[in-house]
Amino acid sequence: MELYYVLAVTDQEKGADMAALFQAAGLRGILTMLCRGTASSEHLDVYGLEATEKAVIAAAADARQTAQLLRSAKRRLFIDIPGNGILMTIPIKSAAGARSLAYLTDSGMTGGTPRMEFEHELIIVILNEGYADFVMDAARSAGAGGGTVLHAKGTGRERAERFFGVSLADEKDMIYIVAYADRKAAIMKAINEKAGPDTRARAICFSLPISSVVGLRARDDEELPPESPEG
Repeated sequence: MELYYVLAVTDQEKGADMAALFQAAGLRGILTMLCRGTASSEHLDVYGLEATEKAVIAAAADARQTAQLLRSAKRRLFIDIPGNGILMTIPIKSAAGARSLAYLTDSGMTGGTPRMEFEHELIIVILNEGYADFVMDAARSAGAGGGTVLHAKGTGRERAERFFGVSLADEKDMIYIVAYADRKAAIMKAINEKAGPDTRARAICFSLPISSVVGLRARDDEELPPESPEG
């Protein structure tokens, strides 16, 4: 079945309204996480996020539920207008058995597969607590706009910590960065070089494809990366 992990980032004061739309669309296992935005002022018009208290609402949804949620979020919370948050869908490749699938969604089989052409990707960064601004400075140097910071507690194994030199059992921050696909590699490279495991931030990052996203302004031609010279 066509299944997505839906993530919404909005102001905390609108978090309950967004969660209600998730429920109205029939989504189950809805998670609400409190966080903060990190967008610099020059990127607010692009990403619609600023350094204020935010909420991330997440749940799995099938194609029908996803379409219904997108429609209601546009109609009631104007999520498609930059400045009102971001709503994105990430394709889920598989679920661990029928009971897991039943927990994620109780809707019938829809058939089909998620769209596999991605204009945006979600960069996820795991870093030492308190270094989010340091990491975002590195990301912005490669063209990133805003990010969303969540607090986390690691449970890493001792052997892995000795091998990688990165403790996962300490207090951690996580950063979500929505990036254009053609800028993703440069942003991740900048984070790794300027704030990676060999720095005090100890940041590690990876990316996930985004099937669809609303709430971002379409970039102008001058925002496009330069074309590679021919020959």
